[in-house]
Amino acid sequence: MGLDIYAGTLTRYYSHNWKTVVQQWAEENGYSFNRITPDGEPADDEELSPTDVQAAVENWRDQILAAISQPDQPPYAPWPENNEKPYYTDKPDWDAFGAMLLVAACRTYEEPVPPTVEKDWIFGEHPLIARLASDEERVWSLFRGVTWWLPLTDSFLFQGPLPTDDTVAIATLGGLRKELERLNQLAWQADEDTILGWADTEGYPVDGTVDSDGQYSKADIPEHTQYDSRCLSCLIIKEDSSGGGDRGAKTPGRYISGVSGLPMERPGAGGKGLEAAEKRRLQKENEKRPDLSGLV
Repeated sequence: MGLDIYAGTLTRYYSHNWKTVVQQWAEENGYSFNRITPDGEPADDEELSPTDVQAAVENWRDQILAAISQPDQPPYAPWPENNEKPYYTDKPDWDAFGAMLLVAACRTYEEPVPPTVEKDWIFGEHPLIARLASDEERVWSLFRGVTWWLPLTDSFLFQGPLPTDDTVAIATLGGLRKELERLNQLAWQADEDTILGWADTEGYPVDGTVDSDGQYSKADIPEHTQYDSRCLSCLIIKEDSSGGGDRGAKTPGRYISGVSGLPMERPGAGGKGLEAAEKRRLQKENEKRPDLSGLV
């Protein structure tokens, strides 16, 4: 399963009122788009109404904020939830995510960055990535299996339930920004315009072309079994600038699907109706995701 990044309200996410970049491309180029489960069946689109989703998400949000607020500090202000606020999404995929971790780990421990990574490599097994993932003096949410970043300026991470009651590692956008700024300082020292330009200059090599008749072709294009480490790592850090704006302060942060965390005591019951609808969909899709549980 590929890696999709989503920045926007959870109401819009759980209402499925957003489109992946693959779906957007298909629609813009006249192709049909269907989500198919591994067993070959169309994905189940059974949903709650956006109003019910928003109520469940707001209940979850308020309980999470109450649970993480400190007694001697002002409570965290709730971020606004709705089904219309703009969102951002992209699809850098797992090889790029692993390349970013590799660059961060190598620069942190002053080791040379390997020039290439293998296609579909199991990046969690790389010794430097594993070392930084367990380094108690250097805690990066990106290395600790975090999948959600909440729009809070304080830097911390915790294990908590989602609106569906699944338990994952959760951190904050304030912490994520510090990590990506640290990575940029270690590896590139690039300004924002340069980082934004990486969307056009860095990334995966071309594996095929779409002909005028709409047919995908790999003619005269060799299959790539390795990728440039630096080019791929730029794809991920680029997201911090291109997906930014005021969304970083007002909406839940980038959701990276596919990484699970360890249990913690839940602050309260989640949205049961949302849980049932979303879990039925996820069970049917049965998406295969990289196992990063060993990094937590």
